[in-house]
Amino acid sequence: MKDFLLFPLYLARLILQSALLAVGQIWVNKTRSLLTTLGIIIGVASVAAVIAALEGMNRRILENFESFGTRKIFIWPERPQTGRQKNIAYEQIRFEPEQFDGLLEHCPSVEYLSLMTSLGRLPGRFMEHTVDAVSVTGVDASWFKIENRPIVVGRPFSLLDETQGRYVCIITTQLRDKLRMDRDCAGQIIQLGSNSYVVAGMVDDKPNNAMLFGQAGEQLDAYIPYTTAAKLLYRPWIRVMASCRDSTRAEEARAEIRFFLRQTRGLKPGDPDNFGVFLMESEVRRFKQVMEMITLVAAGIVSISLLVGGVGIMNIMLVSVSERTREIGLRKAVGARPGAILTQFLVEAVVLCMIGGFFGVGLGQLLARTIANSAPLMEQAQIPGWAIAVAFGFSGGVGIVFGMFPAMKAARLNPIEALRHE
Repeated sequence: MKDFLLFPLYLARLILQSALLAVGQIWVNKTRSLLTTLGIIIGVASVAAVIAALEGMNRRILENFESFGTRKIFIWPERPQTGRQKNIAYEQIRFEPEQFDGLLEHCPSVEYLSLMTSLGRLPGRFMEHTVDAVSVTGVDASWFKIENRPIVVGRPFSLLDETQGRYVCIITTQLRDKLRMDRDCAGQIIQLGSNSYVVAGMVDDKPNNAMLFGQAGEQLDAYIPYTTAAKLLYRPWIRVMASCRDSTRAEEARAEIRFFLRQTRGLKPGDPDNFGVFLMESEVRRFKQVMEMITLVAAGIVSISLLVGGVGIMNIMLVSVSERTREIGLRKAVGARPGAILTQFLVEAVVLCMIGGFFGVGLGQLLARTIANSAPLMEQAQIPGWAIAVAFGFSGGVGIVFGMFPAMKAARLNPIEALRHE
């Protein structure tokens, strides 16, 4: 029982002694050790740099998704590819406003809903200042909550604005500055196309998501109540934006919206949907899965160089066993057990690989910083903690796998023959 309790202490002391001997042997053969670990250094650095680059790109794109809004739901009319409506005219599948009456009451996972329609790009004017093209969109007041764009000056659309279709608008800061309006422009009158509108309020420009959605230009936008836009257009083409109460309920919200619209649009069982429902949250999850797979595949391909480094480790350890045959025989002659000899050479191989892993991680960090400074999409490239742990673990694993054969060869040497070795 006493020997059993002392065994872990004995094993720890043996490993420590073997590690010190290994460091001594590495220091004696510095050049050879450096060349031996070069494969490990390059392999670990390559894996670390690839993971850092992909993680940086993943983080940047996900931040763009987050700023765009992961709880958003986009709904639009769509002609089905099959069924009795596959050749129906687009005029017959357009949305009608009454088809969305009661949706929030019947879809508990949906928090906000806004009808949308576009008036296109209209000339804008304030006093003597003009702009050529202002993007005018009709929206409900809840659209600003869905987009998470609070009113920073003035007020949002009121119930009277929406029910009576008043000629009021909410503009962006860029449009205000372009027309050289007052900083607090609420109450001022601008002309959009052939109609004049009272500026009810102003919103900040939307975040620049050029990385995901193309190069962002000037945001000369004006928003008017949907009911006002519907008066100005003959049968407006309606799109709908909604948001779910929580990102975890996104799929529930999609199912509820789909069931509700099939009822209000008179679709029979078996008929394909004549509308589309797009969830940002689903796309974010799908993107994460794809990026995880890409990271694993890329890291797996690059880690082949670690195997090449492992072969170099095994080769040099076999040379070391051959060079130190007399030393092994002497140690066995004075009572060293085969297990102690095996542990010594195995620990030496592992230490060699761990040193290579240490310098490889350092080189990988340098490569990651270079990538971050040179590629805008990967400006957040950095080696995650789990990748460093995996790099050292893999390096140790390479040392064990490729050092085992030389260590076993050393442990099995006959002490008499080893002492006779020249």
